Amino acid sequence: MSNIQTLLSAFDAIAKNPKKQLDDYISQGKKAIGCFPYYVPEELVYASGMVPFGVWGKTGGKINLAKEYFAAFYCTIAQLNLEMGLDGTLDGLSGVIAPSICDTLRPFTQNFRVACPDIPFMFLAHPQNRKKEYGVKFTEQQYNKIKIKLEEISGIKITNDNLNEAIKIYNENRKARRRFIELAGQYPHIITATSRSVVLKSAFFMLKDEHTKMLNELNGLIEASPIEPWKGKKVVTSGIVLDSPSLLKIFDDNQLAIVADDMAHESRAIRVDVQENTNHPMQALAEQFGNQDYDTLLYDPELNKRPGYLVEKVKKSQADGVVIMIMQFCDPEEIEFPSLKKGLEEAGIPYIKIGMDQQMTNFGQAQTSLQAFADVLSTL
Repeated sequence: MSNIQTLLSAFDAIAKNPKKQLDDYISQGKKAIGCFPYYVPEELVYASGMVPFGVWGKTGGKINLAKEYFAAFYCTIAQLNLEMGLDGTLDGLSGVIAPSICDTLRPFTQNFRVACPDIPFMFLAHPQNRKKEYGVKFTEQQYNKIKIKLEEISGIKITNDNLNEAIKIYNENRKARRRFIELAGQYPHIITATSRSVVLKSAFFMLKDEHTKMLNELNGLIEASPIEPWKGKKVVTSGIVLDSPSLLKIFDDNQLAIVADDMAHESRAIRVDVQENTNHPMQALAEQFGNQDYDTLLYDPELNKRPGYLVEKVKKSQADGVVIMIMQFCDPEEIEFPSLKKGLEEAGIPYIKIGMDQQMTNFGQAQTSLQAFADVLSTL
Protein backbone atom coordinates (compact mmCIF):
# COMPACT_ATOMS: atom_id res chain seq x y z
CA MET A 1 0.00 0.00 0.00
CA SER A 2 2.89 2.36 0.75
CA ASN A 3 4.08 2.16 -2.87
CA ILE A 4 0.58 3.00 -4.07
CA GLN A 5 0.45 5.98 -1.74
CA THR A 6 3.87 7.16 -2.90
CA LEU A 7 2.73 7.17 -6.51
CA LEU A 8 -0.57 8.86 -5.63
CA SER A 9 1.37 11.55 -3.78
CA ALA A 10 3.54 12.11 -6.86
CA PHE A 11 0.49 12.51 -9.09
CA ASP A 12 -1.08 14.79 -6.48
CA ALA A 13 1.95 17.09 -6.40
CA ILE A 14 1.83 17.53 -10.18
CA ALA A 15 -1.93 18.05 -10.32
CA LYS A 16 -1.81 20.69 -7.58
CA ASN A 17 1.14 22.64 -8.96
CA PRO A 18 1.12 22.64 -12.78
CA LYS A 19 3.18 25.86 -12.84
CA LYS A 20 6.10 24.04 -11.21
CA GLN A 21 5.75 21.22 -13.72
CA LEU A 22 5.79 23.74 -16.58
CA ASP A 23 8.84 25.49 -15.15
CA ASP A 24 10.62 22.14 -14.80
CA TYR A 25 10.07 21.35 -18.48
CA ILE A 26 11.23 24.81 -19.52
CA SER A 27 14.36 24.46 -17.36
CA GLN A 28 15.14 21.29 -19.31
CA GLY A 29 15.15 23.34 -22.52
CA LYS A 30 11.73 22.18 -23.66
CA LYS A 31 9.03 24.35 -25.17
CA ALA A 32 5.40 23.92 -24.12
CA ILE A 33 2.15 24.57 -25.96
CA GLY A 34 -1.04 25.32 -24.04
CA CYS A 35 -3.93 23.07 -25.09
CA PHE A 36 -7.31 24.59 -24.22
CA PRO A 37 -10.46 22.44 -23.85
CA TYR A 38 -10.90 20.16 -25.68
CA TYR A 39 -10.25 17.66 -28.49
CA VAL A 40 -6.96 19.38 -29.28
CA PRO A 41 -4.75 16.97 -31.30
CA GLU A 42 -1.94 16.87 -28.75
CA GLU A 43 -0.10 14.28 -30.83
CA LEU A 44 0.91 17.09 -33.21
CA VAL A 45 2.50 19.04 -30.37
CA TYR A 46 4.31 15.96 -29.11
CA ALA A 47 5.54 15.12 -32.62
CA SER A 48 7.00 18.63 -32.90
CA GLY A 49 9.25 17.96 -29.92
CA MET A 50 7.27 20.20 -27.56
CA VAL A 51 5.21 19.55 -24.44
CA PRO A 52 1.40 19.63 -24.75
CA PHE A 53 0.22 21.40 -21.60
CA GLY A 54 -3.44 21.35 -20.60
CA VAL A 55 -5.14 24.63 -19.70
CA TRP A 56 -8.55 24.01 -18.11
CA GLY A 57 -9.07 27.12 -16.05
CA LYS A 58 -8.07 27.22 -12.39
CA THR A 59 -10.10 25.64 -9.62
CA GLY A 60 -10.67 28.20 -6.88
CA GLY A 61 -9.32 30.96 -9.10
CA LYS A 62 -10.41 34.58 -9.05
CA ILE A 63 -11.49 36.58 -12.09
CA ASN A 64 -10.33 40.17 -12.20
CA LEU A 65 -8.63 41.21 -15.45
CA ALA A 66 -10.81 38.99 -17.66
CA LYS A 67 -13.91 40.90 -16.56
CA GLU A 68 -13.00 43.56 -19.12
CA TYR A 69 -13.59 41.04 -21.91
CA PHE A 70 -16.53 38.94 -20.72
CA ALA A 71 -19.94 39.43 -19.22
CA ALA A 72 -20.45 37.98 -15.75
CA PHE A 73 -22.67 35.20 -17.14
CA TYR A 74 -19.83 33.40 -18.90
CA CYS A 75 -18.25 29.99 -18.34
CA THR A 76 -15.57 30.36 -15.68
CA ILE A 77 -13.22 27.93 -17.46
CA ALA A 78 -12.99 30.35 -20.39
CA GLN A 79 -12.76 33.39 -18.12
CA LEU A 80 -10.01 31.87 -15.99
CA ASN A 81 -8.05 30.73 -19.04
CA LEU A 82 -8.00 34.32 -20.21
CA GLU A 83 -7.25 35.53 -16.67
CA MET A 84 -4.15 33.33 -16.61
CA GLY A 85 -3.08 34.75 -19.94
CA LEU A 86 -3.50 38.30 -18.67
CA ASP A 87 -1.88 37.86 -15.24
CA GLY A 88 1.25 36.17 -16.58
CA THR A 89 0.55 32.60 -15.46
CA LEU A 90 0.83 31.36 -19.06
CA ASP A 91 3.92 33.39 -19.96
CA GLY A 92 6.10 30.28 -20.03
CA LEU A 93 4.14 28.81 -22.92
CA SER A 94 5.54 29.07 -26.45
CA GLY A 95 2.02 29.14 -27.89
CA VAL A 96 -1.56 28.06 -27.30
CA ILE A 97 -4.10 26.05 -29.29
CA ALA A 98 -7.70 27.12 -28.71
CA PRO A 99 -10.64 25.19 -30.22
CA SER A 100 -14.03 26.73 -30.93
CA ILE A 101 -16.20 23.73 -30.14
CA CYS A 102 -18.96 25.67 -28.37
CA ASP A 103 -20.57 29.13 -28.46
CA THR A 104 -18.52 30.18 -25.44
CA LEU A 105 -15.18 29.18 -26.88
CA ARG A 106 -15.71 30.92 -30.22
CA PRO A 107 -15.64 34.50 -28.86
CA PHE A 108 -13.16 33.43 -26.19
CA THR A 109 -10.60 32.51 -28.84
CA GLN A 110 -10.74 35.97 -30.39
CA ASN A 111 -10.65 37.71 -27.02
CA PHE A 112 -7.56 35.72 -26.09
CA ARG A 113 -5.89 36.52 -29.40
CA VAL A 114 -6.39 40.26 -28.81
CA ALA A 115 -5.78 40.33 -25.06
CA CYS A 116 -2.59 38.23 -25.07
CA PRO A 117 -0.73 39.22 -28.26
CA ASP A 118 2.64 38.04 -26.95
CA ILE A 119 1.53 34.39 -26.81
CA PRO A 120 1.53 32.78 -30.29
CA PHE A 121 -2.06 31.78 -30.96
CA MET A 122 -3.43 28.86 -32.99
CA PHE A 123 -7.16 28.82 -33.72
CA LEU A 124 -8.75 25.38 -34.20
CA ALA A 125 -12.18 25.05 -35.80
CA HIS A 126 -13.86 21.65 -35.46
CA PRO A 127 -16.68 20.73 -37.85
CA GLN A 128 -20.06 19.73 -36.48
CA ASN A 129 -20.53 17.22 -39.32
CA ARG A 130 -17.34 15.47 -38.27
CA LYS A 131 -18.14 11.93 -39.49
CA LYS A 132 -18.75 12.56 -43.19
CA GLU A 133 -15.84 12.50 -45.63
CA TYR A 134 -16.00 16.26 -46.08
CA GLY A 135 -15.97 16.68 -42.29
CA VAL A 136 -12.85 14.54 -41.97
CA LYS A 137 -11.17 16.52 -44.74
CA PHE A 138 -12.05 19.80 -43.04
CA THR A 139 -10.61 18.56 -39.74
CA GLU A 140 -7.46 17.40 -41.49
CA GLN A 141 -7.07 20.82 -43.10
CA GLN A 142 -7.41 22.48 -39.72
CA TYR A 143 -4.83 20.14 -38.22
CA ASN A 144 -2.44 20.90 -41.08
CA LYS A 145 -2.67 24.62 -40.26
CA ILE A 146 -1.79 23.83 -36.66
CA LYS A 147 1.06 21.61 -37.86
CA ILE A 148 2.64 24.41 -39.89
CA LYS A 149 2.51 26.82 -36.95
CA LEU A 150 3.94 24.23 -34.56
CA GLU A 151 6.83 23.60 -36.95
CA GLU A 152 7.55 27.34 -37.02
CA ILE A 153 7.61 27.53 -33.22
CA SER A 154 9.64 24.37 -32.61
CA GLY A 155 11.93 24.48 -35.63
CA ILE A 156 11.24 20.75 -36.08
CA LYS A 157 9.45 19.26 -39.07
CA ILE A 158 6.57 16.96 -38.16
CA THR A 159 7.08 13.85 -40.29
CA ASN A 160 4.78 10.89 -40.73
CA ASP A 161 7.24 8.80 -38.71
CA ASN A 162 7.35 11.01 -35.63
CA LEU A 163 3.61 11.63 -35.83
CA ASN A 164 2.97 7.87 -35.94
CA GLU A 165 5.26 7.51 -32.91
CA ALA A 166 3.32 10.22 -31.07
CA ILE A 167 0.04 8.48 -31.91
CA LYS A 168 1.39 5.22 -30.47
CA ILE A 169 2.48 6.96 -27.26
CA TYR A 170 -0.88 8.66 -26.88
CA ASN A 171 -2.82 5.46 -27.52
CA GLU A 172 -0.77 3.77 -24.80
CA ASN A 173 -1.62 6.58 -22.39
CA ARG A 174 -5.32 6.49 -23.27
CA LYS A 175 -5.29 2.75 -22.64
CA ALA A 176 -3.55 3.20 -19.28
CA ARG A 177 -6.01 5.89 -18.19
CA ARG A 178 -9.00 3.81 -19.24
CA ARG A 179 -7.61 0.89 -17.26
CA PHE A 180 -7.06 3.11 -14.22
CA ILE A 181 -10.68 4.29 -14.41
CA GLU A 182 -11.83 0.66 -14.38
CA LEU A 183 -9.57 -0.17 -11.44
CA ALA A 184 -10.71 2.87 -9.49
CA GLY A 185 -14.24 1.49 -9.77
CA GLN A 186 -13.15 -1.94 -8.55
CA TYR A 187 -10.94 -0.69 -5.70
CA PRO A 188 -12.74 2.28 -4.13
CA HIS A 189 -11.18 1.39 -0.77
CA ILE A 190 -7.79 2.24 -2.32
CA ILE A 191 -8.61 4.91 -4.91
CA THR A 192 -10.74 7.65 -3.41
CA ALA A 193 -12.63 10.24 -5.45
CA THR A 194 -9.86 12.71 -4.61
CA SER A 195 -6.97 10.47 -5.63
CA ARG A 196 -8.82 9.35 -8.76
CA SER A 197 -9.07 12.98 -9.83
CA VAL A 198 -5.40 13.87 -9.32
CA VAL A 199 -4.20 10.85 -11.30
CA LEU A 200 -6.35 11.82 -14.28
CA LYS A 201 -5.73 15.56 -13.94
CA SER A 202 -1.96 15.16 -13.82
CA ALA A 203 -2.03 13.73 -17.35
CA PHE A 204 -2.71 17.23 -18.71
CA PHE A 205 0.58 18.51 -17.30
CA MET A 206 2.96 15.65 -18.15
CA LEU A 207 4.55 14.24 -21.25
CA LYS A 208 2.37 11.26 -21.96
CA ASP A 209 5.17 8.68 -22.00
CA GLU A 210 6.17 9.85 -18.50
CA HIS A 211 2.58 9.72 -17.29
CA THR A 212 2.03 6.26 -18.81
CA LYS A 213 5.12 4.85 -17.10
CA MET A 214 3.95 6.04 -13.68
CA LEU A 215 0.35 5.05 -14.31
CA ASN A 216 1.18 1.53 -15.51
CA GLU A 217 3.19 1.04 -12.32
CA LEU A 218 0.24 2.25 -10.26
CA ASN A 219 -2.21 0.08 -12.18
CA GLY A 220 -0.03 -2.97 -11.59
CA LEU A 221 0.14 -2.34 -7.86
CA ILE A 222 -3.63 -1.86 -7.65
CA GLU A 223 -4.31 -5.03 -9.62
CA ALA A 224 -2.08 -6.98 -7.22
CA SER A 225 -4.11 -5.77 -4.24
CA PRO A 226 -7.02 -7.73 -2.79
CA ILE A 227 -10.52 -6.51 -3.62
CA GLU A 228 -12.49 -5.60 -0.51
CA PRO A 229 -16.25 -5.08 -0.13
CA TRP A 230 -17.22 -1.42 -0.42
CA LYS A 231 -19.40 -0.25 2.44
CA GLY A 232 -20.48 2.96 0.77
CA LYS A 233 -22.33 3.71 -2.46
CA LYS A 234 -21.12 3.94 -6.05
CA VAL A 235 -21.87 6.75 -8.48
CA VAL A 236 -21.18 7.82 -12.04
CA THR A 237 -20.32 11.48 -12.58
CA SER A 238 -21.25 13.48 -15.69
CA GLY A 239 -20.30 17.00 -16.75
CA ILE A 240 -17.32 19.06 -17.82
CA VAL A 241 -14.92 19.20 -14.90
CA LEU A 242 -14.85 17.93 -11.31
CA ASP A 243 -11.42 18.58 -9.82
CA SER A 244 -12.02 20.68 -6.71
CA PRO A 245 -10.32 18.98 -3.72
CA SER A 246 -12.93 20.48 -1.37
CA LEU A 247 -15.82 19.13 -3.43
CA LEU A 248 -14.22 15.72 -3.96
CA LYS A 249 -13.63 15.43 -0.22
CA ILE A 250 -17.40 15.60 0.24
CA PHE A 251 -17.71 12.51 -1.96
CA ASP A 252 -15.10 10.75 0.16
CA ASP A 253 -16.59 11.85 3.48
CA ASN A 254 -19.95 10.40 2.43
CA GLN A 255 -18.41 7.21 1.02
CA LEU A 256 -19.55 7.99 -2.52
CA ALA A 257 -17.12 6.16 -4.77
CA ILE A 258 -16.81 7.39 -8.36
CA VAL A 259 -16.77 4.11 -10.29
CA ALA A 260 -17.12 5.61 -13.80
CA ASP A 261 -17.50 9.01 -15.38
CA ASP A 262 -18.73 10.95 -18.36
CA MET A 263 -16.61 14.04 -17.64
CA ALA A 264 -15.03 16.07 -20.43
CA HIS A 265 -11.99 16.58 -18.20
CA GLU A 266 -11.61 12.85 -17.55
CA SER A 267 -12.86 10.04 -19.80
CA ARG A 268 -14.65 11.68 -22.74
CA ALA A 269 -11.58 12.59 -24.76
CA ILE A 270 -9.78 9.25 -24.20
CA ARG A 271 -12.56 6.92 -25.38
CA VAL A 272 -11.31 6.58 -28.95
CA ASP A 273 -7.80 5.63 -30.10
CA VAL A 274 -6.11 6.74 -33.30
CA GLN A 275 -5.21 4.27 -36.04
CA GLU A 276 -1.52 3.44 -35.76
CA ASN A 277 1.24 2.88 -38.33
CA THR A 278 -0.60 4.43 -41.25
CA ASN A 279 0.82 6.26 -44.25
CA HIS A 280 -1.66 9.05 -43.52
CA PRO A 281 -1.40 9.77 -39.77
CA MET A 282 -2.92 13.25 -40.12
CA GLN A 283 -6.03 11.72 -41.66
CA ALA A 284 -6.06 9.13 -38.86
CA LEU A 285 -6.11 11.96 -36.30
CA ALA A 286 -9.00 13.62 -38.13
CA GLU A 287 -10.91 10.33 -38.29
CA GLN A 288 -10.42 9.86 -34.56
CA PHE A 289 -12.24 13.13 -33.91
CA GLY A 290 -14.94 11.99 -36.33
CA ASN A 291 -15.33 8.79 -34.34
CA GLN A 292 -15.94 10.65 -31.07
CA ASP A 293 -19.51 10.44 -29.88
CA TYR A 294 -21.83 10.79 -26.88
CA ASP A 295 -20.67 14.31 -26.07
CA THR A 296 -22.79 17.30 -25.06
CA LEU A 297 -20.88 19.56 -27.46
CA LEU A 298 -20.87 17.26 -30.49
CA TYR A 299 -23.62 17.27 -33.09
CA ASP A 300 -25.66 14.08 -33.12
CA PRO A 301 -27.66 13.53 -36.34
CA GLU A 302 -29.48 10.59 -34.71
CA LEU A 303 -30.95 12.88 -32.06
CA ASN A 304 -29.79 12.60 -28.47
CA LYS A 305 -28.16 9.24 -27.72
CA ARG A 306 -26.47 10.41 -24.54
CA PRO A 307 -29.20 9.43 -22.05
CA GLY A 308 -29.00 5.81 -23.18
CA TYR A 309 -25.20 5.96 -23.12
CA LEU A 310 -25.21 7.25 -19.55
CA VAL A 311 -27.73 4.61 -18.47
CA GLU A 312 -25.55 1.85 -19.94
CA LYS A 313 -22.48 3.28 -18.18
CA VAL A 314 -24.35 3.11 -14.87
CA LYS A 315 -25.39 -0.49 -15.48
CA LYS A 316 -21.94 -1.60 -16.64
CA SER A 317 -20.20 -0.05 -13.63
CA GLN A 318 -22.91 -1.31 -11.25
CA ALA A 319 -23.32 2.19 -9.87
CA ASP A 320 -26.12 3.12 -7.50
CA GLY A 321 -26.77 6.57 -8.95
CA VAL A 322 -25.53 9.52 -11.01
CA VAL A 323 -24.14 12.91 -9.98
CA ILE A 324 -24.59 15.44 -12.79
CA MET A 325 -22.26 18.41 -12.48
CA ILE A 326 -23.64 21.43 -14.32
CA MET A 327 -21.17 24.21 -15.10
CA GLN A 328 -22.78 27.58 -14.37
CA PHE A 329 -23.79 29.43 -17.56
CA CYS A 330 -23.10 26.42 -19.79
CA ASP A 331 -26.01 26.50 -22.22
CA PRO A 332 -25.37 23.06 -23.81
CA GLU A 333 -25.42 21.36 -20.42
CA GLU A 334 -28.53 23.19 -19.25
CA ILE A 335 -30.35 22.41 -22.50
CA GLU A 336 -29.34 18.75 -22.33
CA PHE A 337 -30.29 18.17 -18.69
CA PRO A 338 -34.04 17.47 -19.26
CA SER A 339 -33.21 14.62 -21.64
CA LEU A 340 -30.71 13.12 -19.19
CA LYS A 341 -33.28 13.50 -16.42
CA LYS A 342 -35.92 11.71 -18.48
CA GLY A 343 -33.59 8.89 -19.49
CA LEU A 344 -32.41 8.25 -15.94
CA GLU A 345 -35.92 8.38 -14.52
CA GLU A 346 -37.25 5.95 -17.12
CA ALA A 347 -34.40 3.58 -16.22
CA GLY A 348 -35.16 3.97 -12.50
CA ILE A 349 -31.69 5.36 -11.75
CA PRO A 350 -31.39 7.90 -8.90
CA TYR A 351 -29.57 11.11 -9.78
CA ILE A 352 -28.72 14.52 -8.40
CA LYS A 353 -27.81 17.75 -10.19
CA ILE A 354 -25.18 20.07 -8.70
CA GLY A 355 -24.33 23.47 -10.13
CA MET A 356 -20.76 24.73 -9.87
CA ASP A 357 -18.14 27.03 -11.31
CA GLN A 358 -14.39 27.20 -10.88
CA GLN A 359 -14.47 30.26 -8.63
CA MET A 360 -16.44 28.43 -5.94
CA THR A 361 -14.68 27.73 -2.65
CA ASN A 362 -17.71 27.23 -0.41
CA PHE A 363 -19.53 23.98 -1.12
CA GLY A 364 -21.94 23.99 1.79
CA GLN A 365 -24.99 23.51 -0.41
CA ALA A 366 -23.28 20.74 -2.38
CA GLN A 367 -22.29 19.07 0.87
CA THR A 368 -25.89 19.04 2.07
CA SER A 369 -27.13 17.72 -1.29
CA LEU A 370 -24.52 14.97 -1.58
CA GLN A 371 -25.02 13.88 2.00
CA ALA A 372 -28.77 13.65 1.42
CA PHE A 373 -28.18 11.78 -1.85
CA ALA A 374 -25.92 9.28 -0.08
CA ASP A 375 -28.62 8.75 2.55
CA VAL A 376 -31.27 8.19 -0.15
CA LEU A 377 -29.06 5.64 -1.94
CA SER A 378 -28.53 3.81 1.34
CA THR A 379 -32.27 3.30 1.72
CA LEU A 380 -32.78 1.80 -1.73
